Amino acid sequence: MGALVWRVGLAALLVCGIGLLPWLSQTDPALTVLKARSADRDPTPEVLADIRGQLGLDEGPLPLLGQWLSGLPRGDAGRSWISGAEVTPAVLQALGVSLSLMAVALLVALCTAAAVCARTLYLGAHRRLGGRPVGGSGSAVVAALPEFLTASVLATVVGVQLGWLPALGWYGPQWTVLPALALGLPAGAVLGRLLDDQLPGAFAEPWAPAAAARGLPGRSIARQALRRCAPGLLPNLGLFVVGLTGGSVAVEQIFDIPGLGRTTLQAAIAQDLPVLQAGTLVLVALAAVTTAAARLVARRLIGPALRDGALQSLHRPTPTVRRILPFVYGLLLSVVIASGLPRDPLALDTGARLQAPSATHPFGTDALGRDVLARIAHGALDTLLLALTISALALVAGVLLGFLPTLSGPLVDTVNAVPPVLAALLVTAVRGSGTTTPVLAVAVVAWAPLAAHTSALLRQERATVHLTATRALGAGPWYLLRSELLPAVLPPVVRHALLRLPGVALALASLGFLGLGAQPPSPEWGLLLAENQPYAERAPWAVLAPAAVLALLGALAVTAAGAGLRRPRRRTEETSTTEQAAPAPESAGAR
Repeated sequence: MGALVWRVGLAALLVCGIGLLPWLSQTDPALTVLKARSADRDPTPEVLADIRGQLGLDEGPLPLLGQWLSGLPRGDAGRSWISGAEVTPAVLQALGVSLSLMAVALLVALCTAAAVCARTLYLGAHRRLGGRPVGGSGSAVVAALPEFLTASVLATVVGVQLGWLPALGWYGPQWTVLPALALGLPAGAVLGRLLDDQLPGAFAEPWAPAAAARGLPGRSIARQALRRCAPGLLPNLGLFVVGLTGGSVAVEQIFDIPGLGRTTLQAAIAQDLPVLQAGTLVLVALAAVTTAAARLVARRLIGPALRDGALQSLHRPTPTVRRILPFVYGLLLSVVIASGLPRDPLALDTGARLQAPSATHPFGTDALGRDVLARIAHGALDTLLLALTISALALVAGVLLGFLPTLSGPLVDTVNAVPPVLAALLVTAVRGSGTTTPVLAVAVVAWAPLAAHTSALLRQERATVHLTATRALGAGPWYLLRSELLPAVLPPVVRHALLRLPGVALALASLGFLGLGAQPPSPEWGLLLAENQPYAERAPWAVLAPAAVLALLGALAVTAAGAGLRRPRRRTEETSTTEQAAPAPESAGAR
């Protein structure tokens, strides 16, 4: 009951904060509505006074909010300040479009996740895994691909040049394929990496060699390993569902899809409060329903084991793996930055606009004739510093709140329902525009997936047999936290945070469109993508170069995490794990 009250209170606080948005930002809502209705009309005092009278703005924000809330029990969310149409049918129609797109994108994401961890599943099912994930860095590159860049390339190449699938509009199932690919591929790569991180621990549990010794086929063992790992991923899967619904603003804009994310963003820009409040409320309700469903499925899968403390730990200590890939990626990134730093990122040459890569301009030039390599190199420090700062803040907040699931559970659902752009508008309304606004806006929402991941892992780790035995031997809470819980939970959550590092950089870039983030002529990486996106068909190098560097950053982050964030084995643990992972003598004959 307390969690329900906390959840309802957070939703009410968010909706009320949105209702106060124009007054918090000290902007005249009548002027904003006039610009949205007719940009050419002069904002004379008479015109503005007429708009205030039509909307009842003179009464103040609280009476308006009270009128809007009083209509919700009847299904009446008011009328749009811009079009005058009823809000409820429009928002429900946009929700239906977004849910259809989300369903197809989720299918793409699940297929992508299956492809990412397919090799680990195969080797684990045949007892040849070796104790660590084997997924390559290709999934990190896919996870780092910006959604709006993927959408632009698919729309331009597949939709326009090749004509295989429709690229604009929303008229039937064929129109869902390209936007679903743009949304599902990065999400599926992240899910696949998280699953690939847990599978070795599942295959190292005693049931796996016992099943192999009894002659069970490899596909059955792999299926049970997936079932064992699913509860730890279900909270993040629920977050992806909400993110694919309300956070797909860029993709909906590129493909001209009338979804809920685009509707909410347009309402936020125009300060159409009835539409914005209704859209946000629907997203919060969707987040609550999705999270409840994910928890129900998790309890169905391993509920008795959680209650009885009969689980094995999925995050077994594994030896530190020294790989050459992080050094290769780091060297390539360093060479790119070092090569571009001596060049001038602001030098204009209108006679060299959109030139192809050459010896003079290795990455080509942009629409103003500026050297793309120079802009990438000079933007590296700002991009990396901001992204690393936000990722570190999100990691700390996510881990701390993940240890307080009663407090963080409803908070995660509410925060995840807020698109980063809307969060930026709220932060700007309270603090105003400035250098810290994008950092705070993205950090406000970046911690939620990490907190959900921490909470899910912690719930299972507290139900493990070895923790119950350690507690029975007299270990205190601080010892259990320091020696058992944190070493088991922190490495996978840190790898998760590093996997999201390129996405944080892109979220910062998306704020530039609303004047809340990096602005021209700043060479920030995400802004380079946004500036050169209209020229993707004519000059693809201007977009592919910063995208490739961003993907290189993602590959570096993930491979470095996989190589370095491993807990050293204790001798006794190493012996126990080896004995459990080794197949029984009869297993060879059974297979």
